[in-house]
Amino acid sequence: MVHLLKLNGMLVTDALSPLQTLWLCETVRLREEHTGLLEDSEACRAARVAKGPLAERLQIRGLFLARRDGLVSALQHWLQGAKLALWLLIISAILSGVVLAKTALSGVPLEINIFWALAGLVGLNLLSLLAWVISMLFSRKANSPLSQVWLWLSGKLARDAQAAQLAPALLVLLQRHKLLRWGVGRILHGWWLLALSTALLTLIALLATRRYGFVWESTIVASDSFISLVSSLGRPAAWLGFALPDSDLIQRSGMQALVDEQARHIWASWLLGMLVVYGIVPRFVLSLLCEWRWRRGINSLALPVDDPAWQIFHERVQPSSERLGIVDAAPEYLPSSSAGAQLTGEAAVLVAIELDNSIDWPPEVPASVINAGILDTREQRRQLLEQLSSNPPARLLIACNPQRSVDRGTLHLIAELSRTAAQTQVWLLPTDTADKRLHSWQEQLDHLQLAHHRIAPWAWLEHGNE
Repeated sequence: MVHLLKLNGMLVTDALSPLQTLWLCETVRLREEHTGLLEDSEACRAARVAKGPLAERLQIRGLFLARRDGLVSALQHWLQGAKLALWLLIISAILSGVVLAKTALSGVPLEINIFWALAGLVGLNLLSLLAWVISMLFSRKANSPLSQVWLWLSGKLARDAQAAQLAPALLVLLQRHKLLRWGVGRILHGWWLLALSTALLTLIALLATRRYGFVWESTIVASDSFISLVSSLGRPAAWLGFALPDSDLIQRSGMQALVDEQARHIWASWLLGMLVVYGIVPRFVLSLLCEWRWRRGINSLALPVDDPAWQIFHERVQPSSERLGIVDAAPEYLPSSSAGAQLTGEAAVLVAIELDNSIDWPPEVPASVINAGILDTREQRRQLLEQLSSNPPARLLIACNPQRSVDRGTLHLIAELSRTAAQTQVWLLPTDTADKRLHSWQEQLDHLQLAHHRIAPWAWLEHGNE
C-alpha cells in the first residue's frame, strides 16, 4: 500500500506493507489508550478529505500521527534492530548445531553409546517440538521464550526510545488476527531447522574424519526389546535409503563395539537417518506450514473497524452526518464546493496571517489569484483548512508580518497550510526599519524548507514562474 503525505510542503511517499501500516496504526492507538487522545485535527481533516471507506480513513489518520510523532522512523530503526537480532539467532543456531553433534559423539571414540548419541541429537528437539504442539492445542498465546528473546533483542538493538512502543503493538496486532502462533512458529522451527541441519553437516564431517565404534549398554532393557526399538525407529529412515541394522548386528553390538568397517557404516548411517527423520523433516514440514499460514494471514490483513477499541475514532474521521455542502458561511473570496473539481490543482491562493491594522490590506492581486483574506481567529483557520484540503490549490502564498515575533503556533499553522497546496511560498511583508525578528522569521522558514520573499512573487503565484 502506498500512502502519500505532504510534509512541510514536500510530497513524501511511504511504501509500507499492510502489516507495517496496521502496526503503526496499532501503536498510535495503544499510545492514545494509555495517554489520552492526541491532537489530531489535521490528521482527521486529511482522513475526511479522503472520502474512502472507514478502514482507509482510520489508517490515514494513524499514519499521519505516526509520521508526525516520529513513529515511522522509529519503525525503521526497530526493523534494523530486528534484523541484527535475527542474525544473532542464526549464529546461535549454527553454534548450537555444532555443539549437538560434538556432544552426541563425545566420550571414547571406539565405544560411542548409541542411546546417548541418539538422545543428544534429537532428544532436546523432540521435547521442544512436544512443548510447541501442547501450546498450540491448549494455549491461546502460543508464545515461546525464543520469540521473547528475539523481541527483547530487537528493542535493545533498535536504540530508539519510541521503538519500545512498537513491540507491544506488534504482539497485540498479531494476537488479534491470530497470527502470533504462526509468526512464532516461523522463528522457532526455522531456528531448529538451521541448528539440526548444522548438526547433520557437523556429524557427517566428524564421521568422515574420525573412526567411531557404536555400542548399546543397558542393565534392565533386554536385547530383544532393544532390537525391536532400533528396528521400529529405523524403518522410516530406511524408506529414505538409510541403513537399518539387522537383529544379528544389533545383538552383537550389545556386547562390544564392533571393529569391522561395515558395522560402523551401518550404525553411522542409522544415526544420520534418525537425525533426518525425527529432527530435520518434522521441522522442515512445520516451517512450511507456519510460513504458509503466516503469508495467508498477512495477505488478508485488514483494520478491524468493528472492534470496540477502534469505535472511539469513528466519529473523528467519518462523522455520522457527513457535510454535503458548506454548512458554515464561506467567505466571499473562496470558491464554492461545487467548483472544487475545476480548481483543484490549478488555483492560486493568497492568504495573510494575523496582520496589524497599520498594514494596508489587501493589495492589488492579479485577477486569477484568489484572495483568502486575513486569518485571525481559530474558526477562520479551520474553515480555510477544510476548504483547501477539499480543493488543494496549485500555489499558495502566505503573507506574514515580520514585525511580529514568530511563535510556535504561527509556524504550525504555516506548515499546516503548506501541506494543503502543491507549492507554497511565504511573503514577508516589507517593514520600515530592519528588525531582528526578520532574521528569526527567515531562520524558521528555512527550517520548514519554505521559500520566502520580501517582495510579493506575483509571477510565480499567477503562472508558476519565478
